[in-house]
Amino acid sequence: MGFECGIVGLPNVGKSTLFNALLSVMQAEAANYPFCTIEPNVGRVSVPDERLAALARIAGSAKIIPTQLEFVDIAGLVRGASKGEGKGNEFLSHIRTVNAIIYVLRCFDDADIVHVEGTVDPLRDAEIIETELMLADLESVEKRIPGAQKRAKGGDKEAEEQLKMLERAAKVLADGKPATAVNPRDKAERKVLDSLHLLTSKPVMFVCNVEEQYAATGNALSEKVAAMAAARGAPCVVVSAKIEAEISVLPSEEEKKEFLAGLGLEETGLAKVIKAGYKLLDLITYFTAGPKEARAWTIVNGTLAPAAAGVIHTDFEAGFIRAETISYADYVQYDGEAGAKKAGRFRLEGKEYVVQDGDVLHFRFA
Repeated sequence: MGFECGIVGLPNVGKSTLFNALLSVMQAEAANYPFCTIEPNVGRVSVPDERLAALARIAGSAKIIPTQLEFVDIAGLVRGASKGEGKGNEFLSHIRTVNAIIYVLRCFDDADIVHVEGTVDPLRDAEIIETELMLADLESVEKRIPGAQKRAKGGDKEAEEQLKMLERAAKVLADGKPATAVNPRDKAERKVLDSLHLLTSKPVMFVCNVEEQYAATGNALSEKVAAMAAARGAPCVVVSAKIEAEISVLPSEEEKKEFLAGLGLEETGLAKVIKAGYKLLDLITYFTAGPKEARAWTIVNGTLAPAAAGVIHTDFEAGFIRAETISYADYVQYDGEAGAKKAGRFRLEGKEYVVQDGDVLHFRFA
């Protein structure tokens, strides 16, 4: 699985600038006026992982294929979007199936860039965003209840369970709470809630867009967001969209590292967003490596070996026999598969094996 995230925010907070920088291409127009992004922009970016290059070198891989991260950038939301104000609400359907939602919040002062609310206040902006998402969810739920009622009366057991969840979600949302407050009691209820694709049932990450001089330390505004995020148990990442834009046009990785070091930064905003996103969704990476290619695969932490094999191909899961397994540390320390085998660090794992982050795997299947 990949990591898909929707990017939301008010107009003129740096959403499109950040989107462009993350993808290193000018796909989303960025300008100083509201609703610049009219159509939703979708882009895929390779997830940086230094382990992959090391594996490819040892295995003599002809190609390196990293896992992918997908961003969906929609038009800026404004107060009243759920009632037709602005453009953002028209495109919320484009982020209903993402894994997580990123709130991009303006944490910089710039008299030359207008703010639709007149002042810079990221906490207020976050509240506006969440309110509009909740109202959009409530509208979606209320529209689906009559159909579920009709199917449930006809004896459809699946519709009965869905109706119960729709009614619970409607009550929570009408009370001004996000769908996360539904609190499913077990995995079965969680599956039903997830099937509704409610925006406010998804994990949230806060991204604070600050001035360049505060990219390493954050500022007073981003500190407020960090406190709010901590209270909610959500990750908060500080980035400077302007810096990310400058980094994106540098031709080599060495130049990018030098540029970052000069600003007191150890990694790009993209790397920070990815790390926070993987932690938020409890994702890990395993690898396959050989002469043809070294490749990274993303799975949920706790995934059993057959399901991990199924990420490559459904046939691998259906016919799973066992997984040839070497930890990343052992693969590097003993210079590949042959060395790991000689050192006794090569394992054959069965159907109950829980894949670990960094595992180098080769699946045997019927």
